[in-house]
Amino acid sequence: MPQNQAIAFDALPGTITAYLAAHRDADIAAQLGLFAADAAVVDEGHTHTGTTAIAAWMNRSAGAYTYTITPIAAEQSGEGDYTVTQHLAGDFPGGVVDLRFRFTLRAGLIRRLVIEP
Repeated sequence: MPQNQAIAFDALPGTITAYLAAHRDADIAAQLGLFAADAAVVDEGHTHTGTTAIAAWMNRSAGAYTYTITPIAAEQSGEGDYTVTQHLAGDFPGGVVDLRFRFTLRAGLIRRLVIEP
């Protein structure tokens, strides 16, 4: 597959669409169930490895700001590698931002998630 090929949202793996829905709904338990035990999340320059650290990151992040999330683009860059760009609007500094959620899947679970502008 060519690098960064645009795909339809309905072509995303179920794990990713389930994560996006759980993230939008702030359902931490549902989000955590989609991660491999040794998964890593990179957000704001910090890496959170393992579901315990990821849960702590989610709990800290969940109440920090109020915002809406709108998916605006999806791409596949390789086997198990997907990027979903989401538009966030809310009460955080700046008020709006487009963030890329770069997923690496393994055996149907999220192995790595990198969130960056």
